[in-house]
Amino acid sequence: MRVIAGSSKGTHLAPVPRGVRPVSDRAREGLFSSLAGQVPGSRVLDLYAGTGALAIEALSRGAAGATLVERDARARRAISENLARTRLADRARLVGEDALRFVARPEHSGGPFDLVFLDPPYAAAKGELADVLAGVSANLLAGDAWTVAVTRPRANPTLVVPVHWRVARRLEYGDSLVICYREAEGG
Repeated sequence: MRVIAGSSKGTHLAPVPRGVRPVSDRAREGLFSSLAGQVPGSRVLDLYAGTGALAIEALSRGAAGATLVERDARARRAISENLARTRLADRARLVGEDALRFVARPEHSGGPFDLVFLDPPYAAAKGELADVLAGVSANLLAGDAWTVAVTRPRANPTLVVPVHWRVARRLEYGDSLVICYREAEGG
């Protein structure tokens, strides 16, 4: 894995810890191409951060700052190493906490956020994801120019999302589906 573009372009990231399924380089490249001008200056939240590749890509492309939330200690060590390799640690905050617990405490989040990435384990319970998305919607989104990107298995992508969200884009890469949500008209 490597950083695709920006100030840290080409930097190779640390080995992926066992049990972590990172978003592929190809899927990250497609996602960030679709986000285009939304990234520079944005405040980013990366829930289920894994290796931190999504937030690091955003920081490399000019995001103002990123909060990375990951409960697994091995994954957090990989994120710390990746932030050091890319020299982006000064604009990042790493939180060792469960995603659901994090979104339930907005006063400690560092938000609101313009871009939110969720790449949960494919085996994550749908009820948990619905609760995390509801917490993000209620507490952590900035104004009406936000985007929430969720990675799911292409074979079973169904999610319960807040009623005022609309699908802005669906991107398919191998067995992964990345769905970008935005505020619905009149939402």
